[in-house]
Amino acid sequence: PSHPQVSELIVPFAKDIERVTEGRVKVNMLPAPLAPPPATFDLVKNGIVDMGYSVQGYTPGRFKTSAIAEMPFLSDDAVVTSVAYWRVHEAMLQQAGEYEGVKVLAVHTHGPGEIFSSSEIKSVDDIAGQKIRVGSVVAHDLAELLDAVPIEGPSSKSYELLSQRIADGIFFPWETVNFFRLNDLLSSAFVAEGGVYNTAFMMVMNEDKWNSLPEEDRAAISTLLGEPLARRAGEMWNQADAVGKEALQEKINIYQASDAEIEQLRERFKPVVDANIALVTEAGVDGAAAYEMLLQEISKLEAE
Repeated sequence: PSHPQVSELIVPFAKDIERVTEGRVKVNMLPAPLAPPPATFDLVKNGIVDMGYSVQGYTPGRFKTSAIAEMPFLSDDAVVTSVAYWRVHEAMLQQAGEYEGVKVLAVHTHGPGEIFSSSEIKSVDDIAGQKIRVGSVVAHDLAELLDAVPIEGPSSKSYELLSQRIADGIFFPWETVNFFRLNDLLSSAFVAEGGVYNTAFMMVMNEDKWNSLPEEDRAAISTLLGEPLARRAGEMWNQADAVGKEALQEKINIYQASDAEIEQLRERFKPVVDANIALVTEAGVDGAAAYEMLLQEISKLEAE
């Protein structure tokens, strides 16, 4: 409940739903999840809960199009990546029909994902052989290309994985390392401009529940959804990452990848980028065109 995703995004969003509908629609927050994170989508689709949010990558293979937003070196700004991802979703990705049975309120990303470790990192080569917790298909594949051993698990299990030495390190944004109190379990970070990876999120509502709302209320709530909600999520992550980075800078050694190293990694990561573009195409969308649109939207938003 205290995570910024809840306290600074979901709770204010719920209050705004009540405000724009003049109190006719209210969101009741459950005190705890009804199932593990990978089950969230089905809870919403089956009407057990009305709304929910989760990470598409927690169910590998089910949401192929989300791979577009999880590519390496996208942007250091979560507003940019979130809004760009939403625009591509709306223009192209939704045609794949992966979210049938729900209304997609928004898709978004977190801030740039970096690599944190309990061992010293003086170059990218030091990641080889380490067991690294990952939370998505793309992150899993990138870890393998770095010759690391990917360990699957939701973010809520990160402390357990690191403290029990099941994992040596973790793929995370700055905020999440700080929030889950991993500071004492980690000693170094490998940081690259644009992020080594990213993670896609979905915020969804049961379609029948949405359709049961009066047209007037749906119209009012719609002003909060889509790009405005994606932008809001990005703003939340930017602010939380800034706090996390400030808290960690004095506590761990940070290795900043050079431009030359990033170019080398771009080449090294190309098989994963190409494979995930193909995965999107497999879902029924032109993956190359979707990725190109994402990069164009990112450039456009950064210029703004």
